[in-house]
Amino acid sequence: MEEEGELSEDVVWKCLSSLGLSGTGLQHVYQCLSVSRQNLKNVSILCNYVHLQKLELPYNKIRDLSCVSHMPYLIILDASHNELSDFFGFEPPKNLKEVNFSHNHLSVMKDLSTYTSLSKLNLDYNSFSEIRGLEKCSNLIHLSIAHNKISHISGLDKLPLRHLSLRGNLIKKIENLQTLWALQFLDLSYNRIQSLSGLQNLHLLGSINLESNLISEIKETKHLHDLLLLRELNLQRNPVQEKPEHRLAVIFLLQHLTHLDEQAVTAQEKVSAVNKYDPPQEVVAARDHMTHVVFQHMQPQVIFDSTLPNLETPYPILVLTGPQACGKREIAHKLCQEFSHYFAYGASHTTRGPYFGEEDCFDYHFVLDEEFQNMIHMGNFVQTIQYGGHWYGLSREAIESVAREGLACCVHMELEGVYSMKHSYFEPRYILLIPTRTDEYISRMKARGLYSKRQIDTAVSRINLYVRVNKEQPGFFDSVIPCDNREEAYSTLRQLVQEYLGLEEQGTEVGDSTRTIPDHTPTDMSSKYQMTENAEANPTDSYNRNYRSKVQACLSPQKTSAELASIHRRQQMVGEALMGRSPGAYTQLFKRHVPIAPSLVAPQTHPGHSSSLIPTFGCPLPDLSDDSSSEESRASSGLSMHSSAGVLSVRSPAAGLDTGSGPRAEPLGVSMLGQNLESLKDVTETGLTPDAPHLGPEQVSPTLATSTGRPGSRARPVLPPIPTGRKATDTGPRP
Repeated sequence: MEEEGELSEDVVWKCLSSLGLSGTGLQHVYQCLSVSRQNLKNVSILCNYVHLQKLELPYNKIRDLSCVSHMPYLIILDASHNELSDFFGFEPPKNLKEVNFSHNHLSVMKDLSTYTSLSKLNLDYNSFSEIRGLEKCSNLIHLSIAHNKISHISGLDKLPLRHLSLRGNLIKKIENLQTLWALQFLDLSYNRIQSLSGLQNLHLLGSINLESNLISEIKETKHLHDLLLLRELNLQRNPVQEKPEHRLAVIFLLQHLTHLDEQAVTAQEKVSAVNKYDPPQEVVAARDHMTHVVFQHMQPQVIFDSTLPNLETPYPILVLTGPQACGKREIAHKLCQEFSHYFAYGASHTTRGPYFGEEDCFDYHFVLDEEFQNMIHMGNFVQTIQYGGHWYGLSREAIESVAREGLACCVHMELEGVYSMKHSYFEPRYILLIPTRTDEYISRMKARGLYSKRQIDTAVSRINLYVRVNKEQPGFFDSVIPCDNREEAYSTLRQLVQEYLGLEEQGTEVGDSTRTIPDHTPTDMSSKYQMTENAEANPTDSYNRNYRSKVQACLSPQKTSAELASIHRRQQMVGEALMGRSPGAYTQLFKRHVPIAPSLVAPQTHPGHSSSLIPTFGCPLPDLSDDSSSEESRASSGLSMHSSAGVLSVRSPAAGLDTGSGPRAEPLGVSMLGQNLESLKDVTETGLTPDAPHLGPEQVSPTLATSTGRPGSRARPVLPPIPTGRKATDTGPRP
């Protein structure tokens, strides 16, 4: 060095490197010069080195870079950590691509439209307060202006930027970035940003750094929800981290993240987030069942004598399910009225107010939210769901009050309730009522004037949910019935129930008013029974007074006509068995045997319905083409029942329900009783009631050891014989 701070030729020769061809390709030259930490102030000697392609002069005291004007082939310039105050104070080299002016004294940006090849620009740690002059830099893909004094984002319109760093500025709002269509990395850390609005259109963003800002609400991440390529998000040192479980909330809202707050997002966290904020139906049902079981065991134990699970015949329940306002409640009432000697309606509890025409304790038990929650904590419910902002729940007492009369319980519920019931020890039959004509369904809801537009849209959207569950889980529903026409839907359900109960095979009409009354029935009760039968002869009036009074009579300690009829039936069944005749169909109601998943066959069309309906549901149809099929063949199709073909099993309404055609199973014959006939005689001789179990080994069915439950239900282990606990009759002592 000739003077202090002046670059000498000897130093240059020591720092030159990368021997190669010149820009013209006619001679060999050194292409790279790197001189750092030499306290250089004057580098004018570099005017003679015109063939340099890479010049690095960091950590010096340079204030003038006019020598760069004599380097037409320069590609990379690093003048960081100097004392430059003139922004690009040299003539633009034609091929200059990368410039590093960080840690200098630059304050004003000028027009860089002549630097057409510029692709990377680093201006960190200067004094810029505004971004300008970059509009014509059509090749600029990397821009870093960190730790300056920028308060507004501007001057970046339509640039092909992929990497943008505005770290450590005074920015309060994200703006003017919507045209940066190629942006992939964005660093806005150490600013004063309160909202993430302005990022929603940057669909190629893969990484966002928002550390040390003022973001306080988790809901701000909704602006990032559509950024499907976003993988890394840093929200450290923001007020939002004070929110409880903020990490799981952000992971749930942005499920495509792989790193959050510089920590990897694990699969367990993603599953936990979904289960917490939007759990699938199976998880909701499992939690609901667990809640009620726990609260029930916390209370003094009560033996439910009527609905305890039984090896031979679990307590029969019929569940009608479907979307809101599909008619399941009206059909349930009508079914219970017409088949009043077999079914009774189980009224659920709800926290919503009654609609026009609904009655308390008849359609629902309308309670306050506080009372409903107290019932949950008392373990009173079998299942509960929250729908439309209100709670709905089926209580154990609703089922027990029906069971104590010796009747089967008929209830209706949404899909969530079905999932919960499948976790309980009950084994109901599930009938899906599904609208197939959306326009008519919407018109019917609007005509009632009870539902808002949002409620209607929600109900319509759930139709596809029911269809998808039925298609993806064959056997989940025992039967599917279109409910566009309420009369046709009820007619189909009525025929299913009649065939299942064997009423047609026995030549019995449900509405027959000429039934005889048992001799032991008191005269006054006989007349009351006859009046009830006459009133029920008209099945078109689904809400007559006699039926409502019967429902209210469930709460009365006096025996109703249905209960007396049930006692008579039990006595008659024992008598028929002793005389060698087959028991009535009621003994086989909802009885389960060893079902095997039915095979899928070609869908059939239903007369009077759309031909495209059945394939949409995807219900597996059993092969019933041979009337003389053996018991083993019926078991293989999932219909191994001793009564009338098990028509409430998994089958489609298309299998000849309206016409009554199609194969049917044989009624239960005397030969099927086997050795059980002798056991029935023994039971009668010892004074036991018909429902009391005989604990001898001959009572255990050989098929129960391998029973796995019907298709669509979970497998259950074989339970030991236990007392059924049915209500004792008046004709004999209880064992």
